[in-house]
Amino acid sequence: MTKVAVPLALSFSFSVLIASGLKNYLSSFSKSMQPSSITSFYDLKAKTIDGKDFSFSSLKGKRVLIVNVASECGFTPQYKKLQKLFDDYKDKNFVILAFPCNDFGGQEPGTATEIKSFCEKNYGVTFQLMEKVSIKGSNPHPVYQWLTRKDLNGKSDASVRWNFHKFLIDENGSWVEDFGSMTDPLSDKIIAFASRKK
Repeated sequence: MTKVAVPLALSFSFSVLIASGLKNYLSSFSKSMQPSSITSFYDLKAKTIDGKDFSFSSLKGKRVLIVNVASECGFTPQYKKLQKLFDDYKDKNFVILAFPCNDFGGQEPGTATEIKSFCEKNYGVTFQLMEKVSIKGSNPHPVYQWLTRKDLNGKSDASVRWNFHKFLIDENGSWVEDFGSMTDPLSDKIIAFASRKK
C-alpha cells in the first residue's frame, strides 16, 4: 500500500483546527454551567384554574407565596389561614398562588370546577387558584422545576414531600425560603415575609 505524504504545514493546520474546535466546545459547555443560565422567576408561565394564561412577569414588585394544595388532605384546613394571610397583607403587594396537585396520596382528585367550588364554598378563597399540576415524576410543572432546583432558581434545591408545602419569593423574583406542610401559614416567619418585615 502506498503511503501518502502529508505536508507538515497542512498537518499542523489540521491539528490547530481540531484543538480550536475542542476549545470552543469546552468554553461553550463551561458557559452553560454558569449562573447566567439560571431561569428568571418572571419568565415562568402557568394557567389559572379557569384556564387563563398567567405570566409571572405580572408579579414584579410583589412578594409571593406558592403552595401546592389538596381538597382531601389533613392539612386542607390551612386554606382558612392562607385566606386570612392574604386578606391581611394583600394591600402590601403580597399574593398567594395555590397549585392543586394529586401527586400526594391522591388527595386532589377533583376537576378544576370542583376544586374552585370547594375552595370558595368551604373557605371563601379569593387568592389565585392555579391549574392542577404534577410535581413528582419525570416531568414536573416548570414552576415546580424552578422552585425545587438550585440550578434554575440560583438559591436552593428543595423537595416537596406532601400537600401544602410553601415557597416564598421576594419582590425581586428571588427564591427566599421554603416550609413543609407542618408550618402554619400564620407562623411568625411567614407573617414577617408577607408584611415586609423580613
